Amino acid sequence: MTKLIIQIPCFNEAEHIAETVRALPSSIDGIDCIEVLVIDDGSHDDTSKAAREAGVQHIVRHRRNRGLAAAFQSGVDRALIEGADIIVNTDADGQYVGEDIAALVAPVAEGKADITIGDRGVRNNAHFGFVKRRLQRLGSAVVRRLSRTDITDAVSGFRAFSRDAAQRIFITTDFSYTTDMLIQAGRKRLQISSVPIRTNPVVRPSRLFSSIPSFISQTGVTIARAYTTYNPLRVFVGTGLLIALVGALPILRFLWFYVNGDGSGHIQSLVIGGALLILGVLIAMLGILGDLISANRKLLEANLRQLRKVDEQLHHITHSLPAEPDHFSAGNSAPNSAPTLASHKS
Repeated sequence: MTKLIIQIPCFNEAEHIAETVRALPSSIDGIDCIEVLVIDDGSHDDTSKAAREAGVQHIVRHRRNRGLAAAFQSGVDRALIEGADIIVNTDADGQYVGEDIAALVAPVAEGKADITIGDRGVRNNAHFGFVKRRLQRLGSAVVRRLSRTDITDAVSGFRAFSRDAAQRIFITTDFSYTTDMLIQAGRKRLQISSVPIRTNPVVRPSRLFSSIPSFISQTGVTIARAYTTYNPLRVFVGTGLLIALVGALPILRFLWFYVNGDGSGHIQSLVIGGALLILGVLIAMLGILGDLISANRKLLEANLRQLRKVDEQLHHITHSLPAEPDHFSAGNSAPNSAPTLASHKS
């Protein structure tokens, strides 16, 4: 039996969550069971209550707002425990058309992809302004380059992924999971594909960021951090060699004048060049250390993946055990049984 769980991270979405849930498909070819999971990220407008009244099967609630990335990871962890074979992530504001979930999950259900990303057609999307279109295309191009994938809409939150892919992804950023997840998936050689989707008109401003400059800066930091995490040797050694090359220029300048009998007046070039060379070597050595840490991270992620599997198995075992009979209930007494702590409380 193939089970699909659609997870919806929410923050103060009591007004929109019921409509979003109603728009989700109740049946999809090749999927035997569809359930909905809402992650209430510290809302204070009864989002959880509204979700429960809308018929949502699973609700995870954070006591305070932790951010979209943390909400996404909490949803994935819960979906795995609930036995999801495929997980779909969508937004609570109804930006994405619920009917397109069938097309989104098809490559994963057929075993053709580990992850599918909903392509909103940024170039010609009528719901995006000119500036947003340009920024989205630029950001997607950068992520494609860094993740070695062929994704046209890197920051789309409408995505589906298999159980195996979900077990391999560990979000570490505090801002948004979208680019971090793609860079991880690309570096772990998961099969990623894009699926054309439709979008609905925007009903409210984004709660992820307050302005476009804020979004650019935070996304840039997330991309740089994720890429450095998985490619420390290239980042640090490359940076160190660049600084060392710059440091070689003033040293060559000093040597030129020294050979021509005028070296005493240009000692500052030697000092600056030597300092830059030392700095470059130190940064390159950080790359070697970072690469060793990266190797250790792979081992830790392998352990975390196994722990996830153990946690899922324990959850299923616990819920499959029959309830213990109450030997001391009326009509089913056991006089020869040893007294329990409860029997001494009366």
